[in-house]
Amino acid sequence: MQYNFDPSYGYTLDTLLNVDVFSEPRDFDRFWQQRYQKAVAINPQPITKLLSENSFDWKVLEITYTSTDNFIITGWLLLPISGVIKRGFIVGHGYGGCNGPVFDFPFKDAAILFLCFRGLALSSHPSISAEPNWHVLHDIDNINRYILGGCVEDVWLGVSALLSLFPSLSGHLAYMGISFGAGIGVMAVAWDKRINKAHFNVPTFGHQMLRLKLQTNGSAHSVQQYYLTHKKQTIRTLKYYDAAIAAKRIKIPVHFACALYDPCVAPPGQFAIYNAVTKDKHLYVLEAGHHCYSNQVEQEKELIEQLDIFFNEI
Repeated sequence: MQYNFDPSYGYTLDTLLNVDVFSEPRDFDRFWQQRYQKAVAINPQPITKLLSENSFDWKVLEITYTSTDNFIITGWLLLPISGVIKRGFIVGHGYGGCNGPVFDFPFKDAAILFLCFRGLALSSHPSISAEPNWHVLHDIDNINRYILGGCVEDVWLGVSALLSLFPSLSGHLAYMGISFGAGIGVMAVAWDKRINKAHFNVPTFGHQMLRLKLQTNGSAHSVQQYYLTHKKQTIRTLKYYDAAIAAKRIKIPVHFACALYDPCVAPPGQFAIYNAVTKDKHLYVLEAGHHCYSNQVEQEKELIEQLDIFFNEI
């Protein structure tokens, strides 16, 4: 596919590894810590319903739980057919949607929760557009109500739901997310000490000020168009929802897959998040994100092999 702009933006791997983090609000920590404490005080009251006894060697359950604002989150829960459940994963999807669980993860001793973020897929709601270009703008004029914050809280309550069902998984939990779910995951993991390891694949919402300037496709373009007529308002909100700023707070081992070429999530934003992490971090460099390329299948295979090793001990 051809684009009317360069999805590498003229960056090389060396220059990407030197993208700095945007300056942060003075009350950034207080803003998020208050949200986290309020969220984890909620009883998620998870309810499960068996859908299939044996799908690709997994039991598949539908799961619903209560998030903030009494929002009911729905998703899928994969459980091993037999054996002891030793670890748990919360998986966040991209703006491309979530049509069902992924069965080919090599974590056969794990409970895997695939959540659908509020307003999307199984968690759709008439008050929230499921169209990415509108979903990403939902309540962007209100720092405390912006949809991204609610989605971060959906992750925190997903952790609470999984621990409610499997208390023995405390200390053995991980998060994985791609694109939208990766950016949201960075903001969630930054504050949630119950998560022990994480993987972020082409994470969005990094370096919001740069993200507003680089020509792009997808939901970021929608935010850019809104910004043209609501500049102060947009900046006032987005500075609290910058995954690169949040990433500086991450203290657990994390694994990244960041792309050199991406027409929907500009690589400088992805690498700004990676660069901001100061602790134990691992990087797999993708040739491209949100774009088909000849080496894609091989790279996806290599990435899964890395993740199998990375998450071997949680």
